[in-house]
Amino acid sequence: MAVRAIFMLCMGVLMMTGPSESAAAEAAGRITGVGGVFFKAKDPKALAAWYRDVLGLPLEAWGGAALRYDAPMHPPALIWNAFPASTSYFAPSTGEFMINYAVDEMDAFLARLRTKGVAILKRDDDDPNGRFAWILDPEGNKIELWEPKRTPPR
Repeated sequence: MAVRAIFMLCMGVLMMTGPSESAAAEAAGRITGVGGVFFKAKDPKALAAWYRDVLGLPLEAWGGAALRYDAPMHPPALIWNAFPASTSYFAPSTGEFMINYAVDEMDAFLARLRTKGVAILKRDDDDPNGRFAWILDPEGNKIELWEPKRTPPR
């Protein structure tokens, strides 16, 4: 829980402050974002099909997906965080990573998952940063779903 609080605190700060003015003044030769997420799978084609058919990930002809940062209701930043090797936050998965996918409407998304036979491991609608739910993919990788808290228009 504390690790998620740190993650969400970072996200909240980024959402409130926006891009730094000093970023433009920084010298070239720095990381500007995440260009992709790549991982091994026992059956990559079957797993990709599950992500397409169950989660709705829009697969491209080359087999992966290109998720746009500027998609409607997408969070303004991607959070990167290393967890201690001893963390239980990824349980019941024994995998070494977990991907957090932002969703536009948690209730509708979970309803679709249930019709596809996906078990919802846990759900948290009371987090100050939004709504969360956790599932496993067919290879046992834990997936965190997040509907960011909506900020009222200014």
